[in-house]
Amino acid sequence: MDRSFTREQDELRDTVRRFLADRSPEGAVRHLMASADGYDPAVWKQLTEQLGLTAIAIPEQYGGAGYSYAELVIVFEEMGRALLCAPYFATVAMAANLLLATPDESAKRDFLPVIANGSVIATVALAEERGRWGEAEITLEATSTAAGWRLTGEKHYVVDGHTADLVLVVARAATGVSIFAVSRGDGGYTATPSETLDQTRKLARLSFDGTPARLVGEVGKGWPAVRQMLDLAAIALAAEQVGGAQKVLEMSVEYAKIRVQFGRPIGSFQAIKHKCADMLVAVESAKSAAYYAGWAAAENSPETAVAASLAKSYCSEAYFQAAAENIQIHGGIGFTWEHPAHLYFKRAKSSELLFGDAAYHREQLAKRIGI
Repeated sequence: MDRSFTREQDELRDTVRRFLADRSPEGAVRHLMASADGYDPAVWKQLTEQLGLTAIAIPEQYGGAGYSYAELVIVFEEMGRALLCAPYFATVAMAANLLLATPDESAKRDFLPVIANGSVIATVALAEERGRWGEAEITLEATSTAAGWRLTGEKHYVVDGHTADLVLVVARAATGVSIFAVSRGDGGYTATPSETLDQTRKLARLSFDGTPARLVGEVGKGWPAVRQMLDLAAIALAAEQVGGAQKVLEMSVEYAKIRVQFGRPIGSFQAIKHKCADMLVAVESAKSAAYYAGWAAAENSPETAVAASLAKSYCSEAYFQAAAENIQIHGGIGFTWEHPAHLYFKRAKSSELLFGDAAYHREQLAKRIGI
């Protein structure tokens, strides 16, 4: 396994970073996080049609660009750095990965091309009221009728669920956990935006009342695909966390150079030096974990599941630590609404909990390595 980025991958990073610097500055983030939809359709069109970022890791036979998960990790890292407000994570890291993990070729041919070209925003409805991610937590009912499948129940914490055109719902049929596709506008389906700590990533509560649905894959055999999607989404989220952690480290170092107290830059004080040094070690270690997980996924390595839990657990703590220290180093101004430090702190906290916190993934890691 080649564990270094190529020149082409570095160029991809530069391209995405320049695009996000122009289209997702702090002012745009603040505007979009206060909006109802939470994203800019014009920016979405640019990143899907002009840059082709939704197609990047989708195989060519389904309308994608056919690159690997290593390239996708780079994209997510840059999006985490810029706090991009867009339904990219739900569409690419969740819905596309879940479709690719199923054996349903018909569903792949129908849904992946429109995800790849950006004409459809998609997400996965998995967690329920308890906010847990295991197979045993799935209670939303799927019933087979003469007219087809019907879904009844609620899903919570659905990423970009209020704007999704396509929702892949994980439900429980008589024979076990299954995956179903629901489109916006289907009867008995409603999406309600949720109030969240992190306004840069929108969540929604979805209600199903006898909603017609299309079975994706085999009935009762959906959980292995969901489990694979969760691992790949955790890797993408770890890459996002790395991008955010790197950004707050840079913010801290820059402020420590220019903030003067007692006649000298605060970066010259030992306490601030120690904070910055600890942040650097945590961020660099998080990069190693996230990059390795991305390369494992790119190679379809049997270590992918282990690497996913390792990366999610470590990167969650590293990002939260860095975001918290960034506020402390900035002092009083770091606690204000006007300063961007709190935006990264809230994203760090929400990302820590999404798909399970560090303790959950350490437990998963222990199980996966046989401890």
